[in-house]
Amino acid sequence: METILFLVHTEAGAQLGKPALEALTAARSLATGLAGSTLVVGLVGPEVQASANGIAGCGATRFFGAAGPDFAQSRYSTDALAVEAIARAAAATIIVAPATSRWNRALPGVAQRLGGRIDTHVTGLSVADGKPALTRWYYRQRMEGVLSRTTRPWTILLDPGCGAAWTRAAGSATVEAVTVAVANAHRRTTVTGFKSPPADEQTIRPDAALLFVAGAGWTKKQSDGQAHAAEAEQLILGFLRHSKASLGSTKSLVDLSGEGHAVLRFMTHLNQVGQTGSTPRHPKGLATCCHGEEPHTVGWRFIHERRAVNLNPNCSWAQGKADVLYVADAFAVMRRINELLAARTP
Repeated sequence: METILFLVHTEAGAQLGKPALEALTAARSLATGLAGSTLVVGLVGPEVQASANGIAGCGATRFFGAAGPDFAQSRYSTDALAVEAIARAAAATIIVAPATSRWNRALPGVAQRLGGRIDTHVTGLSVADGKPALTRWYYRQRMEGVLSRTTRPWTILLDPGCGAAWTRAAGSATVEAVTVAVANAHRRTTVTGFKSPPADEQTIRPDAALLFVAGAGWTKKQSDGQAHAAEAEQLILGFLRHSKASLGSTKSLVDLSGEGHAVLRFMTHLNQVGQTGSTPRHPKGLATCCHGEEPHTVGWRFIHERRAVNLNPNCSWAQGKADVLYVADAFAVMRRINELLAARTP
């Protein structure tokens, strides 16, 4: 008999983000697969009724809410208090939550307070032999592991992009208010504002339909014997501006600044994809001027359709790593693509 608590914090406008709805799908599937289990929902935010109504038809038997101005911002002390109070009120044995930056920061400490265990970077939930089991990737996504625990409560943080988001018409939910004792000592941390780059300067877009990866070849000498880093910057940024794609990079490119080579000024280690970077989950991926080495392509494990542009027909992208390989000059290809995209822009 498991009590599965789906735990979520509200987003701007009292809505739930896509990672939360993906985690809800996983929590519902787990509750359905475990005989005798119960699904309950816990919400944290300045106002939770609208969010609860949005998922009223998820099949949860109870809705718990910790609401108020103290929970409007991401803050470890107040978030931990709210989650602990909800978990105890729900008598939760398994807690499923989206791996947002807010929950990644707060839930490990809550698991300790509850005397339980926590697993992060989970990519899937299932039922094996009548017991809950989770899937994780290890060694930079080279090995997949399936594990289960007997310790309760068991907190599970599900990585975004690992499943379908729950969708259903909104309804009406009855939210049971959970009292959280917040003292002034818990309010010492305050959020004074947000700083974000203009939309045209944003290069990391997790929800983009396309991941565009630039390799070190963009900064190397071209057919005329000269490097054209400035033009490479214009071509790449122009494509991102028109296509709204997300920008990725190989480790060799982001490391060039330490080797005295020309660099792309907007590229940082945050754009790095691969064994020592991120593992994106975009529907499509396009690699340009990349060698296609294993440490890089391992980061493309969850890209559904993989294409590459490279002048070398024997590049390892052609050896089973790309669905389609365009043997062409990436500079010439991207110039033409940008022209076509600009013509389509109203």
